[in-house]
Amino acid sequence: MGEERVRLVVADDHSIWRTGMRADLGEAFWVVGDAADAAQAIELVAKVRPDVVAADLRMPEGGGIRVAAECAAICPVVILTVSEAEEDLLDAIAAGASGYLLKSSTTDELRAGLYRAAAGEPVFSAGLAALVLGDFSSAAKTPDGSAVRPLSPREREVLREVALGSTYREIGETLFISEKTVENHVRNILDKVRLRRRSELIRWAVKRGIDE
Repeated sequence: MGEERVRLVVADDHSIWRTGMRADLGEAFWVVGDAADAAQAIELVAKVRPDVVAADLRMPEGGGIRVAAECAAICPVVILTVSEAEEDLLDAIAAGASGYLLKSSTTDELRAGLYRAAAGEPVFSAGLAALVLGDFSSAAKTPDGSAVRPLSPREREVLREVALGSTYREIGETLFISEKTVENHVRNILDKVRLRRRSELIRWAVKRGIDE
């Protein structure tokens, strides 16, 4: 995203939350519009085409799930919610959401998550990555139904960090490996499950969790 301001749409049926988001996010974000329900959000996104949408999970006209399902092809959609329920998380990502952040997150965590989502990273509040990833030590299938080559312990560590929204540099610092090594691990994981993008990895993991 460089130094450009992130263009954001905020969708929430509580006006106080929408106003607070405008005030708290700071100069790195430009709230180009807000909506009180899913239908308004979908219409607004189609019109202004923001860099990212922050949508409440539960609001009138279908909530964040509907926003994700209808807007994910236009821009990343991040669900903001108080719910830590596994079913809600899986439903959101299966609908196309790029992230799932708890409203209890700090302002800095929200800023970082939305910024990374706008840059194409999948983002989740700390502690939720395990629900998204599941147990990669057991057998799994690729999207075309063939068997997945087992992920190494290091690859599973890298994948969990990716799910938390960490950058390659941050993953390298956490795992004490180089940024280039992290990139190679991600490329190997994608090759093993026959996907092209990191965001697709998250959806594949969610689908596996639903199907098995």
